[in-house]
Amino acid sequence: MGAVELIGLAASVSLLSGWRLYLCVFATGLAMRTGWVALPEHLAALDVLANPWVIGIAALGLIVEFFADKVAWLDSAWDAVHTLIRPAGGALLALAIVDAQDPAWQVASLLLGGGAALLSHGAKAGTRAVVNASPEPFSNIAVSTGEDVATGGLLLLALANPVAAVVIAVALTLAAVAVLIMVRRMLKRLFRAAPEAKARI
Repeated sequence: MGAVELIGLAASVSLLSGWRLYLCVFATGLAMRTGWVALPEHLAALDVLANPWVIGIAALGLIVEFFADKVAWLDSAWDAVHTLIRPAGGALLALAIVDAQDPAWQVASLLLGGGAALLSHGAKAGTRAVVNASPEPFSNIAVSTGEDVATGGLLLLALANPVAAVVIAVALTLAAVAVLIMVRRMLKRLFRAAPEAKARI
């Protein structure tokens, strides 16, 4: 695996952990433990994810997150709590993937992983805040389920195919930036509309 593929894998896993950190840890650990995904030797630092205790704790977090993320406004509270946790998890996953002995690479992978996870987390949290403003309850469940499926599928694809990991990383980065711009515009409109509605009353 070349440097570009390695960075792509680290970035894609970190970006996905900004959506679903516990799912990323659980799915990677379980796939490694069952032998479904055989990682190269230089990714040996990820072996810790196959530890039964790590898988069990990640499964517990995954179950709680699965249900919390389906309830309007509870999902935003959950996101607020995880604003520090997801970027830290993304940074550690990136560090484990790069597994560099050079301190400069270690710092770079921590910054890359933490920044990528924070970017996707911000896009997710912003989107959910907008979705929560919708009067009907089903859009929240649909968006959350879509995130579950997309995270699991893209994670397994990235782990199985280094070239796909690069494509996933680029696509997720562009999508997260686009979503953040769109959410910013929508929130601006909402804040402008609120005083106008009060003035009419």
